[in-house]
Amino acid sequence: MIYLNAFLFAGFVCMIGQLILDNTKLTPGHITCLFVVIGAFLDVFNIYDKIVLWAGGGALVPITSFGHLITHGSLAAADQYGIMGLLIGPFDLTSAGISAAIIISFIFALIFKPRD
Repeated sequence: MIYLNAFLFAGFVCMIGQLILDNTKLTPGHITCLFVVIGAFLDVFNIYDKIVLWAGGGALVPITSFGHLITHGSLAAADQYGIMGLLIGPFDLTSAGISAAIIISFIFALIFKPRD
């Protein structure tokens, strides 16, 4: 059942993004920022954690998860380190994903020839 829930949630996020892209003048960058803010907003009220429990990996893949991780890391580190935790918290949870994206992008840039 978790596979179905993951598919439904990730598909719903993609569907909403495509509907916004097709029916508004927003660019993909605007939609990405919007989804990051929505994920952060849902995490502030502990709604995104319930979505993760329901949808599993399907809730951890879309861009909304990035907003959730940034906010979740900030709030957790703020409890532990105080005001400085707000600055170091986002890097704690997102560093692995960002590092992997940079390293894999570099490897692909070495392997494939970029277009003009």
